[in-house]
Order: sequence, then C-alpha cells, then structure tokens
Amino acid sequence: MRKPHMKWHRIGLLAACAGWFVLLTSGCGPSGPPRYQVSGAVTYGGEPIPAGRVFFEPDESKGNVGPIGTAVINGGRYETRSGEGPIGGPHVVIINGHDGIPDPVEPDETPMGRTLFFPYKTHVDLPKEASTQDFDVPVQPER
Repeated sequence: MRKPHMKWHRIGLLAACAGWFVLLTSGCGPSGPPRYQVSGAVTYGGEPIPAGRVFFEPDESKGNVGPIGTAVINGGRYETRSGEGPIGGPHVVIINGHDGIPDPVEPDETPMGRTLFFPYKTHVDLPKEASTQDFDVPVQPER
C-alpha cells in the first residue's frame, strides 16, 4: 500500500522537472519587440548638453507599447547601446541635462553635475530601423 504523501512528493518532483525543462529549452535569446539603435545631437538653447540622459518611452496613448529605450548624453551627443534602444513607432522622449561637473564635495551624489533644466518632454515617431534623432531643448526659466 502506498502512502498518500508519496503521491504528492512524486507530483512535486514532476512539476520541478517540468519547470527545469521549460527553463533549459527556452534559451537565452532576446525576447520582446525588436529594439533599434538611435543616436544624435542634443542641445539646450543651441549649445551641446555636456551630460545627461535620454529616455524613449513608447507612447501608449497612440497604441505603442513596449520597453523604454535609454541613452547617456556625453558632450552633446547620445547613442543607445545594444539592447537599450527603443522600439519603433510613437514615443514620448524625456531629456535630462547636466553641466557635466561633479560636485567636488560629494561627487558620488552628482556624477553628471548640476541639473541644467527641468526634465524636457517631447514626442517623436521613430522608424523601425536604426536612425538619427537630434533634439534641441528650449531654454527654460531659471529654477
């Protein structure tokens, strides 16, 4: 006669094996929609932004859904890295700009330096291929 707990032990073992099989056969390749390389110049009032970040958020209000793309601004230019680019279609772009001079007292707190402007938001429709997109952040009132 089998004990009832042996049945549950066997079911648990089978479930664990099935889980491992799914993990091993699913592969480590990229998933989700294709992401594209985007690069360009980014200026503030016509001057290159020394440091900052660009975020590409798919515009859900226009039916575009997917991962957010990001890029670091360095010397007035940005370029998304592999796997960090945006998907194609309508996007809300958010740009953060800094002066590029870390605080000498607390450099870890402000590695990109002093903030130049409030986060700037604009909209673009990105192609489903590598592209160049330049942005000029208009001068904002002093903070």
